[in-house]
Amino acid sequence: DGERAGLTLGTLVSLSLDPPLVGFAIRRDAALHELLRRAGTFGISLLAAGQDSLAQHFARGVPPIGLWQGIELVDESSPPLIAGAVGWLRGNVLAEHTAGTHTFFVGEVLSAERGQAERALLYLRQGYGPA
Repeated sequence: DGERAGLTLGTLVSLSLDPPLVGFAIRRDAALHELLRRAGTFGISLLAAGQDSLAQHFARGVPPIGLWQGIELVDESSPPLIAGAVGWLRGNVLAEHTAGTHTFFVGEVLSAERGQAERALLYLRQGYGPA
């Protein structure tokens, strides 16, 4: 329906190479949770070192209406992908599993693309830095 939302994931895990599957958990009260369930598709931007302000922006839970204002995107396709990232994944939700306050989503990766950035952003010991 054209709605865009985003959030910073605490963890993204590789579940399988054949077929390519990833997993991630989202709080059930997060704005993105129901949008993801309805859309059934996702885009993941693997942020680069130096993009910690973007990670913080999407971790704050800013209302979706202003979430993407001023954010440079790869293109205008949907779901949105953030420019300058180390890489991007697009996929479809295959399964959902309730896990306490979260839902664990299993996603099939339909495309994976490498960006030009050399170093990924890492969050460790309550701080951001290069991987």
